[in-house]
Amino acid sequence: MARIAVTPEISIDEAELAFSFARAGGPGGQNVNKVETAAQLRFDVTNSASLSEAVKRRLERLAGSRLTKDGVLVIFAQTQRSQDLNRQEALARLLRLIATAAEKPKPRIKTRPTLAARKRRVESKVRRGETKRLRTAPPE
Repeated sequence: MARIAVTPEISIDEAELAFSFARAGGPGGQNVNKVETAAQLRFDVTNSASLSEAVKRRLERLAGSRLTKDGVLVIFAQTQRSQDLNRQEALARLLRLIATAAEKPKPRIKTRPTLAARKRRVESKVRRGETKRLRTAPPE
């Protein structure tokens, strides 16, 4: 089977993709009622041999509600009027999602506010408190 390149390091086997087709709504006239143009792409993330565990975890997080309980990513494309274009769109969306998941997140470096920043914060709080104090009614 052919392999589809996602990134220079990652490629997925075409056999891991399952396409099914359904009737789509939207523009298309009588064609919409007769032809199954909407494409549904299913990709089993949890059992994929093409992806590393780290990429799988990030992909599962990115997929959100498109991921089933079984770990299958479902992408539904129906914006185009032809089956082939919807199939290509669904595949492109999957490849974009995997490419995004393949990027390693930059580790956060903890920083502390400078002494000057802490002083400015306290001064602004004091000024704000003074403004609010002046709004109260004068004592009798």
